[in-house]
Amino acid sequence: MTLVAAPALSTLRVASIPAGHLYVRHALAGARVGLLPDPPPPGAPDGRWWPPVMFDAAWVTAHAERFDVMHVHFGTESYATGHLRSLVRALRAGGRPLVYTLHDLENPQLVDQRPHLEHLDVLVRAADGLVTLTPGAAATIERRWGRTAEVIPHPHVLPLDAYAPTGTPSDPYVLGVHLRDIRPGTDAVRAVATLLDAVDRLRAHGIPATARVHVNERVRDEAVRDLVTALVTRHPAAELRRTERLDDDALARSIADLDVAVLPYRTGTHSGWAELCWDLGVPVAGPPVGFVGEQHPDDFAVFAAGDSAALAGAVRRLLSESPRPGSTARAARVADRRRQRITGAAAITDAHTALYERVA
Repeated sequence: MTLVAAPALSTLRVASIPAGHLYVRHALAGARVGLLPDPPPPGAPDGRWWPPVMFDAAWVTAHAERFDVMHVHFGTESYATGHLRSLVRALRAGGRPLVYTLHDLENPQLVDQRPHLEHLDVLVRAADGLVTLTPGAAATIERRWGRTAEVIPHPHVLPLDAYAPTGTPSDPYVLGVHLRDIRPGTDAVRAVATLLDAVDRLRAHGIPATARVHVNERVRDEAVRDLVTALVTRHPAAELRRTERLDDDALARSIADLDVAVLPYRTGTHSGWAELCWDLGVPVAGPPVGFVGEQHPDDFAVFAAGDSAALAGAVRRLLSESPRPGSTARAARVADRRRQRITGAAAITDAHTALYERVA
């Protein structure tokens, strides 16, 4: 999608926080709006949008004539609560409406959730338009703040024009967990220990399962990575893949090779990871964190965190319903899901455009 700095006057101009995030690009692909590009933060490398420069009262006051609506998605954790209140006042003074998409009732980037809850209180109460991704999250918003949020589903994650890998065939069933950089919302040690024990349970029942654990070379918690490494190294049916951060293509291939993806979440509300797995035809097992299970309920099996028997049962159900990596059936599933994504993309874009038109 082309980012337009100075769209035509007939086009609604949106200051999206941020504009360059994949979620925003896919949700608004082809929309009848002009997105202001993310101003680069001082000293930031190319392509980095955080901390978001437009999310600032002084910027709003100086540039109010450049946009018609501000839409906040991500990045508020970069600022104190008082900064948000100042932003809201500046928007009101400039006559510019605020739209807020509540992605996270709990912020998986944070250990202490109190600042995030304060931010929610400011933004949810001040927003002229509210969006969230699932009915469960909308019900929580209604119960907590008395506000009605429009439910607009998560857009596709895998680009619609990108090659969609269908996986590499293998004899054993491959159950994988991606820990990536082990952010605060990742319950890495418990997730891996539960997965390894579930593999033992499956193998004891004659199901040839293996565990594959991916983790970045550079992580936020090296001590946790070392504990995970020790767990995996001692297990005879487990493999550790420790690599530099995977680019988008390599990441898609690594997920496509799985029979089941296991989520290692401790906190959170929704999951772009689950959406990417759905794009790639890979079923997901995860703990009951937030409303991830509502995103694609037919392709998601829940298990209590730390309960390996429940995880083994969830995996058995998913394996019985899902085509294997590298199979013709997996390729057919991926193709069908892409068709569904293409159809759904227009509805997601139209819903956002209509919301902007209403509040503006």
